[in-house]
Amino acid sequence: MAELTEKKRALLLGKNFYTLSTIGKDGSPRSTTIWGDLEGDLIAVNSVEGRGWLANVRRDPRVAVAVHAEGDAYNQVSIRGHVVDETTEGALEHIDALSRKYRGRDYSPRDQKRVKVRIAIDSARSWGD
Repeated sequence: MAELTEKKRALLLGKNFYTLSTIGKDGSPRSTTIWGDLEGDLIAVNSVEGRGWLANVRRDPRVAVAVHAEGDAYNQVSIRGHVVDETTEGALEHIDALSRKYRGRDYSPRDQKRVKVRIAIDSARSWGD
């Protein structure tokens, strides 16, 4: 697992959108903008069941994640990693925490089946590090 500098950790913990890239079933890349956070040294993201990117990581756990600072695209971190687990347990609480981070309130709608996905960081690069 890659070591995260304070700069990289701050970008991942901040109110910055994540671009998650996965490998589609035809082998082509697919990128999706999502909310994310850190749990220790793992990236934690959330999905509603049935999303394409979730199907992709179930088939092939390799991912790339790019995070740019709000208002400064040159302040960024680029990550290569792999999904280490997914769970529905605590997934609703997790999407609420992400929604409070990005929107200041609990998530709505409440009737979706949510999945929390955690990603191990294999490598992390940023400008200026």
